[in-house]
Amino acid sequence: MASPQAPSTTAPTDTFSYPSHHSFPPFYTLQPNQSTLLRQLSLWSQLIQSYCSHHKTFKLSPSTATSLSLFSNSKIHRSLDALSIKKVLDYMASPEGEFRAEYIGKEKSTAWVWWKSASEWADEIAGWVDETGQKGVVLTIYELRESEAVERQEWVGMDEDMLRRCLDVLVKKGRAQVFGQADGSGVKFF
Repeated sequence: MASPQAPSTTAPTDTFSYPSHHSFPPFYTLQPNQSTLLRQLSLWSQLIQSYCSHHKTFKLSPSTATSLSLFSNSKIHRSLDALSIKKVLDYMASPEGEFRAEYIGKEKSTAWVWWKSASEWADEIAGWVDETGQKGVVLTIYELRESEAVERQEWVGMDEDMLRRCLDVLVKKGRAQVFGQADGSGVKFF
């Protein structure tokens, strides 16, 4: 699917810079040709990851995501419907989509968006631990998610279960140990 070189679109209060294909009307209709559809799903995946990274959004629900500027362009009167958003998230949750989304719960009504993989987040957390001299220190999950010490880190506000998935990567590498299951549980870094 070739897209014309239209100017990028932004909402008045939105500082996110949309790619030119956000202004291409066929982008909002999932295409019947398989190779075109795969390219389109890949472009949507990249756009969702960029948007979520910019807005520090960690999860999306197809039923409520339709209201986001991400999935609509008022200038061309186009939007992606909830069923199509679900298909994009299904793609993102597959090997073809590099597991950049993961459904939460059995109902699959909400998905985490992995704009960085669990391994990439783990590396970022480990880097912060090294830079701030936190090795050997026990920090609570709350401190890692919301304290002043991490307020400038990209993972601030990440769902606890998502953060735990990232910490599990460090545990498997022998770089951390997690104590307990509640929000007050601790993590010791090595």
